[in-house]
Amino acid sequence: MLGGLRLVFFGTPEFAVPALAALVDAGVTPLLVVSQPDRPAGRGKRLAAPPVARWARERGLPVAQPERVATPGFLAELRGLVPDVAAVVAFGQLFPRELLDLPRLGCVNVHASLLPRWRGAAPIQAAIAAGDAETGVTTMLMEEGLDSGPTLLRRATPIGEAETAGELAGRLAALGAELLVETLAELAAGRLAPVPQPAEGITRAPKRPRGAGRLDWGLPAAELARRILAASPTPGVEAEIEGRPARLLRARPLAARPAPAAAPGTLLGLEGEALAVATGDGSVLGLLELQRPGRRVLAAREFVNGERLGLGARLR
Repeated sequence: MLGGLRLVFFGTPEFAVPALAALVDAGVTPLLVVSQPDRPAGRGKRLAAPPVARWARERGLPVAQPERVATPGFLAELRGLVPDVAAVVAFGQLFPRELLDLPRLGCVNVHASLLPRWRGAAPIQAAIAAGDAETGVTTMLMEEGLDSGPTLLRRATPIGEAETAGELAGRLAALGAELLVETLAELAAGRLAPVPQPAEGITRAPKRPRGAGRLDWGLPAAELARRILAASPTPGVEAEIEGRPARLLRARPLAARPAPAAAPGTLLGLEGEALAVATGDGSVLGLLELQRPGRRVLAAREFVNGERLGLGARLR
C-alpha cells in the first residue's frame, strides 16, 4: 500500500511508537527516523534514549537525534534523502520553513485532538480537565503556526467517565497510527484535499507544569475529579493524608449527601469502592486509586484497610 513512499519519520515519546510501527507494518521502511536527543532519566539521571529512537534501533532503522532540526547540516542531510513526505508524531520541535517545504507531499502531523480545539502541547490533558465528552485525533499538513495547518482526516472517540490521561493517550496513539497510514495512502494517491481550520472554536492546551500538583478541596467534586484524571499517571496530584504524601490517581464525583457538615477535604469513609471526601458546594469526591511514595497503586478499599484511616481525617 505504501511500500514505494520515501518517508522520514519524526517522533519522540511512547505515544509516537504505534504510528512508526504501523508504517513499518504497512510496508514503509523510513529513510530516517528522527527523534530528540537522549536525556537524563530515572533516579540515577543516566542518559536514556527516547522510546521512538530505541524502537527504531532495535529494528535496524537509521536514527538521527539532532539537538535542533533547523541546523544547516541536518537540513542538508534531509535534502539528500529526497523524501516524498515527513510523518510527524509528538516530535517536540518546531519546523523551519525550509524543512516544511522539503518533502514534495509536505509534513503530515498527527495531533491528539479534534482541531481546532486544543492546539498545543497537552491536548489530552486539556480535554479531560475541561470535561469534554469526546476528543480524537487529527492529521494535518504542518505550517509555521502551532497546530494551525489545514486538516486532512480526523477520528473522534468518547472520553470515559473515569479515564485517565495515560489511558486515553494509549487509545489515541493507536487511533492516530491507523489514521496516519490511511492519510498517507490517500495523500499519495491524490485523493485528499486539505481543509483550512475554521477561525472559530480555537482553544489552547499549553505544556503542563512539571511535578505533582495539589488540590483546593473547596472546589466542586466534578472539577477535582477531572484534575486528578488529567494529571494521571504523570505528573500526578498529591495530597497529605495523616501527615504523609499520597498520589491520587483516579477519582469520580459521588452523589452529594444532604447538607454535609464536614469541611472540604474531610475523609467521610468508604462508599462502595470509593474513599469519599467532602468537597466544595456540598459535593463529595470519590477517590478510587491512591499510591504512597515507593509503593504500588492501591484501590481505595485496599488503601483504607492498610492504613486504618479514621473518619474525620483531613486531606491537605
